[in-house]
Amino acid sequence: MSILVAEHLKKYYGEGESLVKALDDVSLQVERGEFVSIIGTSGSGKSTLLHMLGGLDNPTEGKVIIDDKDISNLKGDDLCIFRRRKIGFIFQSFNLVPSISVYENIVLPIKLDGKKVDKEFVDNVIETLGLTNKLDRIPSKLSGGQQQRVAIARALASKPAIILADEPTGNLDSKTSQDVLGLLKTTGKKFNQTIVMITHNDEIAQMADRTIRIEDGHIV
Repeated sequence: MSILVAEHLKKYYGEGESLVKALDDVSLQVERGEFVSIIGTSGSGKSTLLHMLGGLDNPTEGKVIIDDKDISNLKGDDLCIFRRRKIGFIFQSFNLVPSISVYENIVLPIKLDGKKVDKEFVDNVIETLGLTNKLDRIPSKLSGGQQQRVAIARALASKPAIILADEPTGNLDSKTSQDVLGLLKTTGKKFNQTIVMITHNDEIAQMADRTIRIEDGHIV
């Protein structure tokens, strides 16, 4: 069963001779529990596509359906709440809050939503990612690979319908990248999470179950 469906997505900027087609009629489906990589060079449209899939930007045309909900029709607070509850984001720059501990960073989205933390589940995620002895530290006291593991734990902790990873190893060296991606794949399988990752790196893309290549705003 498809957890994510994108139908005829278009994202155009400008008009006339200055028209730029960042995405031009892109459709795709991702099955529940699947790990999909979207690969493309800089300017291919992969980041634009991820922003559309995550509700961070609106398409010029087309729609995105996540967990049977058409997010193209959501606005303002409704869209923010849906993103917080249904989508876990992992960014290249980690995006951790520097002034709070690792544990507080991991459970922050749950607390922002006013929900009770499922301690058994979160502890399981923390243990799987090897963060048990790092919970009281602040992010600046961790290595880049450790910070990205915290970001993965935060994305998993709220049990989202889908995780979107934007060049998650872009700031890491090659060995740390392999370690982090291995952990992301392991946790995805263990907790039956659906993961969509964009990357420009063929070697990293091949760690996914399926790879989609995008060039010049089209899937090729």
